[in-house]
Amino acid sequence: MTLTLDHRQQAARTSFESLRDRICTAFEAIEREAGSEASFEYMPWDRNDHDGSPGGGGVRGVMKGKVFEKVGVNVSTVGGSFNPEFAKTIHGAAEDPNFFATGISLVAHMANPHVPAVHMNTRYLVTTKSWFGGGADLNPPIPYEEDTADFHARLRAACAPYGPDVYERYRKWAEDYFWIPHRNVHRGVGGIFYDHLENSSDALFEQNFALTRDVGNAFLDIFPKLVRRRMNQPFTSEEKQAQLRWRGLYAEFNLVYD
Repeated sequence: MTLTLDHRQQAARTSFESLRDRICTAFEAIEREAGSEASFEYMPWDRNDHDGSPGGGGVRGVMKGKVFEKVGVNVSTVGGSFNPEFAKTIHGAAEDPNFFATGISLVAHMANPHVPAVHMNTRYLVTTKSWFGGGADLNPPIPYEEDTADFHARLRAACAPYGPDVYERYRKWAEDYFWIPHRNVHRGVGGIFYDHLENSSDALFEQNFALTRDVGNAFLDIFPKLVRRRMNQPFTSEEKQAQLRWRGLYAEFNLVYD
C-alpha cells in the first residue's frame, strides 16, 4: 500500500532510505576489499493494520559475507491505527490510535571476533504528537579501548551542535537502557540513545531532523573505519568461541529486555 504522506513524513522517509542505500554501498565495498562478492538481498514486505486493512510496509536488506557474517538493514514506512489496548502504551496514541512511522534499523554481526558488532536505529513517528528517536551502540565481543573511544568521539561530535550537554544525556540514556540487571553488565560499550524529541513547531522539527540525520551520518562515518581496523586481525578458536557465547548474551538481552 502507498501511504499518503505530508512533507515532513516524505522528507523523513527519503532521508532514511538514502541512509540505507549509503550504508549498504559502504558495507558491500568492505566485502569487495576482502575478496568477497557478497551483496545485499532486498525483500519488500507489506503490513496489515490490526483490522486487516493495508498499513504500509518496507524493505528488508540482508547480506551474508566474508566480513559481515550477517547484517540486516531494514527501512519501513507504515501507518494506520493501533489496537486500542496497545495504543495506550504509545506516546500520544491513547487519545487517538492513528499513527505514522518511518525509520531505519540495522544490526551487524561480524565474522572476525575482533570486529565489533553494532546496532543503529533512527525513526520518526506521528500520533497526536510528532517526534524523532534513535541512536547507535557498539557491541564488541572483544572490546578495544581505542575503538570505544573513537566511536563515542564521533557521536559526541554529531551531538555537539545541538547543545553542550546533549551527548552526555544521550550517552547516559543508552548506558541505562542497555543494562542487563540480572547479569550486572552492559550489553556492549554504549553509544547514544534518545526518544520523544517532540516537533511542536517547524523549527523544532528541522532541529530534531538535523540531529537524526547527523547521527546516521556519524554512524556511516565511524563504523566502516572500525571494521577495516580489525577485519584482517588474526583470531584463535578460543576467541571465536568467546564471540559465540557473547552472541548468546546479546540475544538474551533482546528477548528479555528489548
